[in-house]
Amino acid sequence: MKELFESTVLNAMTLSNRFVRSATWEGLASPEGFGTEDLAKLWIELAQGKVGLIITGHAYVSPEGIAAPRQLGLSSDGHTRSLGKMIGKVHDVGGRIAVQISHGGRYALKLPNVLRLGPSMIQSKGEIQCKEMTETDIRKLVSQFAEAAGRAKTAGSDAVQIHAGHGYLLSEFLSPFFNRRTDAYGGTVEKRARFLLEVAQAVRQKVGNGFPLLVKLNSQDYLEGGFTAEDMLEVASLLLQSTVDAIEMSGGNHVEGIFGEFFPARKTKSINDDTPYYLDEAKRFKERIHIPLMLVGGIRTLEWARKIVSQGIADYISLCRPLIREPGLIRRWESGYTAKSTCISDNGCFNPALKGEGIRCTVKGN
Repeated sequence: MKELFESTVLNAMTLSNRFVRSATWEGLASPEGFGTEDLAKLWIELAQGKVGLIITGHAYVSPEGIAAPRQLGLSSDGHTRSLGKMIGKVHDVGGRIAVQISHGGRYALKLPNVLRLGPSMIQSKGEIQCKEMTETDIRKLVSQFAEAAGRAKTAGSDAVQIHAGHGYLLSEFLSPFFNRRTDAYGGTVEKRARFLLEVAQAVRQKVGNGFPLLVKLNSQDYLEGGFTAEDMLEVASLLLQSTVDAIEMSGGNHVEGIFGEFFPARKTKSINDDTPYYLDEAKRFKERIHIPLMLVGGIRTLEWARKIVSQGIADYISLCRPLIREPGLIRRWESGYTAKSTCISDNGCFNPALKGEGIRCTVKGN
């Protein structure tokens, strides 16, 4: 039977336990996307808190793909050097860290004289939200994802994760809600997955077979006409063929904004309901896809974490907001103090980051 606090191996990466810090925008990079002491400090606290694998907040692979203020960048060699200094500090305290790479797509920040990119042109309230990418645009971004992954490896990252969830660019291509193309990148799920698969293959070629490659994927979009659980299973099967080492399952999108439909599963639950969000989809995944699964979403108790791993629902437990509230949560659970996380899932932690102060819990008593 699998145990939460046992050592595991993903490709060439050895992890001390099955707990993962799911990628979370920290808002602590410099305005140009470079590392800072505050960002390094946050990662060090997580490593000292016994998180088995830290996945960074998403790092943009090209300047027009930045999705949030003070987001980590990985679009230049200067970013590589900056990132490497922070990763070295994580390694100094025994931590393992993966860099998540992404492009904001329709949800990228508006830049002067720059149209945001998407699988299809979308117009809303008389304004073009994004332009339809040409095949030349796609080839360029495939290369930029690969170059960013190479920079992450050069910086000393233990793994890289491709962000294909939450309505960002790669997720938009997967979803028929956003992707209305009729060429080789739209229509069937295999065609909608083509961009992601090309990115995964290019990244694998860049970093080599001995480097861990992860993908974050929606369980479903929670949109009528969007990416479904069955689509997810088909895409996961295709990713398995692309030598991906693990998939992290999440869900939702940004259609109604980060505090709207992004977490629809939470809307129907009370704060006293400890049931994780995507259990049914995870069970279907493990029945069909033979690749390690990381599950994130609503996991707040050690009991549920144990159940998920021991019953084979997922192989790793990913946490986001509980580790904002309490970076030392895993160390506390391992020590025997097993009370549930005191995170109340109010998303108040993002408010300071939106003001340029960085992500932090705002609940009194923290």
